Amino acid sequence: MGNSDQPAFWRAHAEGKEVDWAEVFADYFSQVDFPGAPVWHELSVAFPDAKVVHTERLEEEWWASYSATIGKFFEYRESLVLPPPKAENFEAMERLLIRDVMGGPGKAAVLSAYRRNNEKVRATIPADRLLVFTPSDGWEPLCAFLGVARPEGDFPRSIARDEFWALFGGEPVSA
Repeated sequence: MGNSDQPAFWRAHAEGKEVDWAEVFADYFSQVDFPGAPVWHELSVAFPDAKVVHTERLEEEWWASYSATIGKFFEYRESLVLPPPKAENFEAMERLLIRDVMGGPGKAAVLSAYRRNNEKVRATIPADRLLVFTPSDGWEPLCAFLGVARPEGDFPRSIARDEFWALFGGEPVSA
């Protein structure tokens, strides 16, 4: 989110205000992961010609990653030292993700929401616009779906846990 207007858009949405998605994504060609992932349905309606690459993982693998990064971040958010504008933005994002999308912080609620979300994406997005993707599939299905040439090199891995926490000054630990 290099655009300085981006946090204000996402905070407004998390607070239940109307957001002009065309304005939010002006000068952008794609949206990946958070904060857009929780509003995939709104984005698919706002951009009816856009292709949707929906990544799925085995539930327990996904939970292990989520609970060690995003979930843990929101668990410890109040104890992290963040400047006020950032802290307020993350508070709004927490409401959007944990309350509205996940239905609560516990494993059962989060995995149930993950399962429902995967099912809803598959049922909602037309097949010609949807690629249900598993990163281990590599470049081929992704490039074929997007109609682009396969890049040189190996398919990139996701952000490592230590790299994620480095963005926030280190991983919080329980006292």
